[in-house]
Amino acid sequence: MSYTAPVQDMLFAIEHLAHIDRIAELPGFEDTGLDTARAVLEECARFNQEIVAPLNQLGDRQPSSWKDGVVTTTPGFKEAFRQYAEGGWQGLQHPADFGGQGLPKTIGAACGEMLNAANLSFALCPLLSDGAIEALLTAGSDALKATYLEKLVSGEWTGTMNLTEPQAGSDLSLVRTRAEPQGDGSYKVFGTKIYITWGEHDMADNIVHLVLARVAGAPEGVKGISLFVVPKFLVNADGSLGARNDVQCVSIEHKLGIRASPTAVLQFGDAGGATGFLVGEENRGLEYMFIMMNAARYAVGVQGIAISDRAYQKAVAYARERVQSRPVDGSLPTSAPIIHHPDVRRMLMTMRATAEGCRAMATVAAAAYDRAHHGTDPDERRQAQAFYEFLVPLVKGYSTETSLEVTSLGVQVHGGMGFIEETGAAQYYRDAKILTIYEGTTAIQANDLVGRKTARDGGQVAKAIAARIAETEQTLAQRDGDAAASMRQHLQTARKAFLEVVDFVVAGTRSTPNAVFAGSVPYLMLAGNLVAGWQMGVSLLAAQDCLDRDQDRAFMEAKIATARFYAEHLLSRVPGLRDSIVRGADSVMAMPLDAF
Repeated sequence: MSYTAPVQDMLFAIEHLAHIDRIAELPGFEDTGLDTARAVLEECARFNQEIVAPLNQLGDRQPSSWKDGVVTTTPGFKEAFRQYAEGGWQGLQHPADFGGQGLPKTIGAACGEMLNAANLSFALCPLLSDGAIEALLTAGSDALKATYLEKLVSGEWTGTMNLTEPQAGSDLSLVRTRAEPQGDGSYKVFGTKIYITWGEHDMADNIVHLVLARVAGAPEGVKGISLFVVPKFLVNADGSLGARNDVQCVSIEHKLGIRASPTAVLQFGDAGGATGFLVGEENRGLEYMFIMMNAARYAVGVQGIAISDRAYQKAVAYARERVQSRPVDGSLPTSAPIIHHPDVRRMLMTMRATAEGCRAMATVAAAAYDRAHHGTDPDERRQAQAFYEFLVPLVKGYSTETSLEVTSLGVQVHGGMGFIEETGAAQYYRDAKILTIYEGTTAIQANDLVGRKTARDGGQVAKAIAARIAETEQTLAQRDGDAAASMRQHLQTARKAFLEVVDFVVAGTRSTPNAVFAGSVPYLMLAGNLVAGWQMGVSLLAAQDCLDRDQDRAFMEAKIATARFYAEHLLSRVPGLRDSIVRGADSVMAMPLDAF
């Protein structure tokens, strides 16, 4: 089955939830209103549908391969990436000063979803480059920017992030890779890095590795980590490529999913030391790397939305074609396509509502990012930044965890055929699993939500969001119809449950940390569900307004129906999560360790 980008739903979210007209009033975004968004999204859809999506299943069956340090990508990937770069897609939301198009994240996120839905393995390469670009823009010296940014933004070169080592997974205080200053401004880097996505490949002329390492004499723990640019090929003064650097790919992993994406083990310094260049200041590497990680965490959340939508599209197509059993209501005298059966409809609606709710949440988060970075009022920028930062773990955690449910339902809709690799439904399920793990597991996102985003400010940002949700409830209360009434009721119940949990987290993070962190992931799931449901409520209101103006009746009625389903079948889960968080901590910790 081919991929069809959900351009109409994306544009609905961009117009009515992100308010692209207001973003177009920000300095630097004057020409990026709805018409620009539509033109970009339609062209992006065409490219991904025609060029990238057809390579997805092939990449799963003929993944990247390694031999003698050389990685060869899936047939067709190299040519598709060349077209991707030539089309300017890598630089879509990066500064024009370095050859980018300077478009808002609000538009860039929608394009990112299309690319990931078309081919998750392929999309990981530009995702890592985006993170490297962000880190160099923020912390790189003028010399590093001049040497690397234009080539990265153009897609001629690609970027990676090198954190993990065999003994240092999420705990980066254990990093052992070392860097020795050479007296000329450069360093020699020695060490091993594992799980390096697109760490070696044949799609670009150079690969720019951003590597965490310790300089001799640095403090212990995370305070002694620095960040270095270590290119695959050294760059001459005139910008041309020079000698091969002392970094080698010694193997790639064999994985459950995203098989076409080479996950490399990189060895630095076996032949005398890999030449590296310090990013920013020594011992501030983790701070700089978090720039890449936060950009990547949001992008991984978008990957979850993308794979959910792709699985939903495939499941709908199968449900329309697969004939099995007569409808239980007797509406047809013979066996019918399974889309007539109530439980199949329930599964399809769960898939659809989840993808649309997460897309709405991510779109609003992207708009907050744009306001935070381009707004003119300092207070509004601060508020937008706080809102965006609160939403990042939700976009990453909730959208990826729910993608497992959605892709599993996709297999279930296919029945036994879903368990057969030839149908392709299983690939989405396998590909989705990594999303809850890399760039910080769901528990790491939840720890961030608890500690940095809720307890640190006494729940102020969380409660400000709840106040905005209450305003949406008031608007819903003024509308006629069962859909608005149901959404208001479930949104109100969920909001109150959220506030109970926020108070529990704020009160107990220091005094009873085990009790709070035992419910950290349920808290993340509750908060993500609520925010996505809130935006579905806003979508319902916007769709009703569009109906009043006779705008695309079928689409708007479907939006309203999907929002009501979200309220009654997904938001309704929130009170149970609240109970498990506030009242369930003792049972989490009750079992003696030796009884496991």
